[in-house]
Amino acid sequence: MQPLFILGPTGSGKSAIAVAVAQQLGNAEIISADAYQVYRAMPILTAAPGPEEQGGIPHHLIGHMEVQENNDAATHARSAQACIEAVQARGNTPIITGGSGLYVKFISHGISPAPPSDPALRAELMALPAEECVRRLQEADPEGAAATNLQNPRYVVRNLEIVLLGGKPLSYWRNNWQPQACGAGFTICRDVPELDARIAARARHMLRHGAIDEVAALPAQLSPTAEKTLGLSLIRQHLRGELTLPQLETALALATRQYAKRQRTWLRREPWATPLLLSPATTVQHAVDCILNAL
Repeated sequence: MQPLFILGPTGSGKSAIAVAVAQQLGNAEIISADAYQVYRAMPILTAAPGPEEQGGIPHHLIGHMEVQENNDAATHARSAQACIEAVQARGNTPIITGGSGLYVKFISHGISPAPPSDPALRAELMALPAEECVRRLQEADPEGAAATNLQNPRYVVRNLEIVLLGGKPLSYWRNNWQPQACGAGFTICRDVPELDARIAARARHMLRHGAIDEVAALPAQLSPTAEKTLGLSLIRQHLRGELTLPQLETALALATRQYAKRQRTWLRREPWATPLLLSPATTVQHAVDCILNAL
């Protein structure tokens, strides 16, 4: 009854594989490690599995929050851990599936002791030019800056935030976090051209099956996490008449491909999860067999 992690970038097919594994095990429940599927008002935009896709398997941490509520990796990990313990208490196997890197990391290895984000400081740093944040990080923690991807403003801001709030270099937090892997893991991988095609088809399907109406119906004020939902700002541009539908479809597919690339980069740094390379000819059952045989 140890947790089983089925991970992968968006569009890789991990959700369908997780459901099939759960059905074959016969005593499993699925826990989402997705940062945005928690919002009940955006099931189409976040590609949350609906009742039919869930295949009769209990799912947790999907569609249980309002868009005004904030979510972060630590909060989500605590909720996931409570779900894992409850599933195990029922004698079932928890299957965690998703692709939000830090959310997966905190669920699988525990929550980092680094100081949590401070909204006021985060807003202040985000308002600065990117090069100013880089300069400040290099001055405050030269070693940490050298180990940071300085081309990624999100990483720079978060690492600078940790140094400023914690009063210690990044190495301190890394050296004082002794993560312990929790269960077995598999990462669903596909060749980039195939994944890109799947992402394009998903973007087209979303836009033609309610994602635009979903965004139009959202309240004016969303939480910081909900505001970052992939595709939200693009659909808003379309609703303001700034993008045609074909332009929106192209832009959404591009943004999703870029997000999937970041996910692949993150997941490659998680060697505890076994890569499982699939092709267009690979059936879901074959993927399930590979996972269960490896276990």
